Amino acid sequence: MRSSNARRLTFLLCLATASSLTPAIGRAQDLPRQDYDLPPQSLEDALDTVSTRSGRSIGAPAAILRGRAAPALKGTLSAEEAVATLLAQSGLRYRLEGSAIIIEGPDRMSSAQREDADPLVVVTGSRIRGAPIASPVIRLERDNLVRSGQTSLADVVRNIPQNYSGGLNHGVGFNTGSNNIDTGGASTINLRGLGSDATLTLLNGHRLAYNGSRQGIDVSAIPLGAVERIEIVADGASALYGSDAVAGVANIILRRDYDGLRFDLEGGLATQGGYSRQRYGATTGQRWEGGGFMASFEYARSSLLMSDERDFADRRPGVSILPPLEHHAVVVAGHQDLTSNLHFSADLLYDRRTTHTVQPGNPAGDLSVSRYIQPSVTRSFAIAPALTLDLPSQWHLGLSGVYGDEKLTSRNTYYVGDTPVASAQFCYCNEGQSVELAADGDLFHLPAGAVRVALGSGFRRNLLDGNQGPGNVANVYAVQKSYYGYGELSLPFVSPAMDWAGVHRLSASAALRYEDYPGIGDVLTPKLGLIYAPSRAIDIKASWGRSFRAPTLMQQHQAQTASLAAISAFGGTGYGADATGLLLSGGNPDVKPEKARSWTLGVDIHPTELAGLRLQLSYFNTRYQDRIVTPIALSSQSLRDPVYADFITYDPADAAVSALIAQAATFTNRTGLPVDPAKVVAIVNNRYTNASSQAIEGVDMLADYARPLGGGTLNASLNLSYLHFDQRFLPDQPVLPRSGQLFTPPHWRGRASLGWLDKDLSLNASLNYIGSVEDRRTANVVTVDGMRSLDLTARYTLSRGALAGLELGLSVVNALDDRPTEIASTSYIDSTYDSTNYAPIGRLITLSLGMAW
Repeated sequence: MRSSNARRLTFLLCLATASSLTPAIGRAQDLPRQDYDLPPQSLEDALDTVSTRSGRSIGAPAAILRGRAAPALKGTLSAEEAVATLLAQSGLRYRLEGSAIIIEGPDRMSSAQREDADPLVVVTGSRIRGAPIASPVIRLERDNLVRSGQTSLADVVRNIPQNYSGGLNHGVGFNTGSNNIDTGGASTINLRGLGSDATLTLLNGHRLAYNGSRQGIDVSAIPLGAVERIEIVADGASALYGSDAVAGVANIILRRDYDGLRFDLEGGLATQGGYSRQRYGATTGQRWEGGGFMASFEYARSSLLMSDERDFADRRPGVSILPPLEHHAVVVAGHQDLTSNLHFSADLLYDRRTTHTVQPGNPAGDLSVSRYIQPSVTRSFAIAPALTLDLPSQWHLGLSGVYGDEKLTSRNTYYVGDTPVASAQFCYCNEGQSVELAADGDLFHLPAGAVRVALGSGFRRNLLDGNQGPGNVANVYAVQKSYYGYGELSLPFVSPAMDWAGVHRLSASAALRYEDYPGIGDVLTPKLGLIYAPSRAIDIKASWGRSFRAPTLMQQHQAQTASLAAISAFGGTGYGADATGLLLSGGNPDVKPEKARSWTLGVDIHPTELAGLRLQLSYFNTRYQDRIVTPIALSSQSLRDPVYADFITYDPADAAVSALIAQAATFTNRTGLPVDPAKVVAIVNNRYTNASSQAIEGVDMLADYARPLGGGTLNASLNLSYLHFDQRFLPDQPVLPRSGQLFTPPHWRGRASLGWLDKDLSLNASLNYIGSVEDRRTANVVTVDGMRSLDLTARYTLSRGALAGLELGLSVVNALDDRPTEIASTSYIDSTYDSTNYAPIGRLITLSLGMAW
């Protein structure tokens, strides 16, 4: 408790030392011509000052302002005259949209610039268009991602420090616990390590069909060429978005449209050998008066990486530590004005992905003797149409719907030599449908501006068909429905135009959502937010809210399984050589919904004295109740760790053992001997259950800095996250650590980047750090070293000759070839490294070409 209080005190002291603020966009009633006497400074800061003094809204995409300087501004000017003077030597221009001033590039704008210039653009973290967000927001722009060598969304999410690569993710090994699984090669976002099912992932604000069995959303199905940006709110957001958003929400925002045609291709090889990948992409589109569309296609494949090909994994030969992947993905997004105030848009997604795993069937790892081969094919489809009606008083009415399905089919075959001996197939077939009617607009006006409101209601349906063949007792067919309604308020109390001493800006927000899950229960979840700016260079932000997550369909309905193994496999000692244990796993229809309470406190600093710098520092705290877990993370600790005592039945009756085996949909005998209930000395119950509580807290630090340098722009960024995670299974049990342990999120993760770019050349260096963890599977605690990956990227665009416009790229990922630390293993199919945290590829050199017309 003392260390926790010390962490909080340290963070509060950091907040107390900060001072001054720059508003991003001023929005107040129009003011007359103003006197200006501004020194030379960054263009962004100069425009902010004009916006504040004139009371006019000035919208500009960050990408076209970054690194630009503004001249001195002096005189009595209107807002338009002031903006024209500031832009005179910049190559930029402005246009009027109502009373707003919109800054544009010199030629046709990209879709990113149009969206950022739209004063009504939807920002993740609020249902009110353009409302300030009290929760910390992480924003990742496609251009910056590509310049740093990240060319797929799977790469991107793995490098986000707030994300954990365990759960439902590609390359996760069999020995990492039942909540970590690689199903069909999916890549999902798992904020804070709370689970893919506790992170809501949206595409353009829409929900998609779930992947596999663990209720995550596969982001690798979306080509990066179709993406404009990714916005992540790592804060409880159930009051805004509903169930699944306990850990936060990630919104993948597509390009609105695209003018022209672009081709990309790349190929990469690991210098240690054994791994290669390639990617081919095309993006096209067109914009016309009142509408436009964008279409992006991607084909990508990566090769199989075997344990024999890495020195930290070759002690267990024949194991596929990174299964091969191949996928075809298409995304289409379009919009059209039907009338001057009625707008239609639609997004479409299709993806087909194949992969297969190879595992030995014998302790020697000799695949020629015996092996398991499991190929899988995943097909996903989604379509999301929407209608928006513009109404008076800045009101907007929207009707949207989503239909999506994802089918993962797989067959696991056991071979002796080249002869198939046994085979089992299954399909995880998911569907998701939803419809929502929503409205937002101005409610009334205060001296500081308009009080804005968002209202909405909707219906959602999820279906899971877990099919293992006709008549199979392990089949699952279940449907979950929900009905909901929500409301959100944005209240401005003080604006810069009011010129209050000590209060530059003050605003609050409040949201409330009601959800009804038939057969599970209903819930009302609130959220409150506050933003206080004592001066131009600092925002202090606070949020508090409650969250709710309904049990997943698999957590409720997964078939019961039983597995018989030697008692030593469960950590048992002192028994006879023939003693066995019975492990039970599967769904539990009696699990209750999870509930959580979250709050954050943060500061956003962007001093006027250092143009181009922005620093965000935030403390987060979440308290989970009734967390649905499989209580025993590692079955090898079942009898060794006394905390699991309540889940162990010692010396069970023979009849009870026989009944459990008979009732199980699937029974596996791993002893190699005839089943004898009398030899079972313990039953290990690892079915889903509600844990008493979990406590998650930590600190995030994000920094960005841009300044002109050498005819180009220097960019630096930092994202550093500290996480502390505890869990208590039952009220009378001790608190156990859930972070900093093997196969759990480490305490520290970070990514720092330094780059320089001009019209033709970009150079970037990024350092990724994943902290160490402790291996506590035996009495001797072993520290597993963390990893540091230095990534280098250079991209050059030819500006002359027949190949003008051709972009060449070279990336070296993990340039210093850092490798995971080897860990002990107890099974010949285990990975001998922590596959939830550390990557096995090593140094990867990638060449790329791109061409746009």
